[in-house]
Amino acid sequence: MKDKPSARQAVTSTTGESSLRQLAYSRIEELLNWGRLKPGQLISQRELVETTGLTLSAVREAIPRLEAEGLLQTLPQRGLMVPSLDVTFVREAYQMRRVIELSAIPDMIQRLDRDVIATWLDWHIAARERLSSDDAVDLPAFLRELQVYDWQMHADMVEAMENSLISNVYRVTAIKIRMTAQTRVRVTRDNATRVIAEHMAFLTPLRDGAPEAAAAALSRHIDQSLTIALGGTVAN
Repeated sequence: MKDKPSARQAVTSTTGESSLRQLAYSRIEELLNWGRLKPGQLISQRELVETTGLTLSAVREAIPRLEAEGLLQTLPQRGLMVPSLDVTFVREAYQMRRVIELSAIPDMIQRLDRDVIATWLDWHIAARERLSSDDAVDLPAFLRELQVYDWQMHADMVEAMENSLISNVYRVTAIKIRMTAQTRVRVTRDNATRVIAEHMAFLTPLRDGAPEAAAAALSRHIDQSLTIALGGTVAN
């Protein structure tokens, strides 16, 4: 008769399974973030196994969480589907973003080191100069750099609330925003110029400790982004 696994072995096994499940979730999240899984796309569990390089068990265990967060849907007899970007999906994602980011402004002013905000401003000033210079700029690389910096900065702003529940809701919301951006927003030199200006418009009052001005500028930035995501146009 085989010996039963010890308590230590059982814990190790459980921890390993949990780690693989989290890794599967993270890799699928990355596919959504960068548009490798597209809204409306059908995909099987086996295809996710091939794409993530993980086990079928790990992928299967990650799926319920993705479904609960509205990032994947199970279609009987058909497999999995990435949600379509209908108007409701887009509006709800941006509305949630608005609620969280505007609610975070008092915490940003209270808890964020002014040097951190000044660093963000300096980065945007340098980016603006790079974009407007006569020298040739690797535009695709620059736009990707701006996109990554944008995402991380907004996440760091919300982290100022020091609330893990809100941070997790925001992380899922940000995935949905990125899904929308990857599909509906064409990142161009003009759009990059607009985003840089809008960021600076709310970062400056944040640095100066002016919450009302920061909220007004941040609200306008989110409104502009939503308008573009819904197919509208905005002035730079």
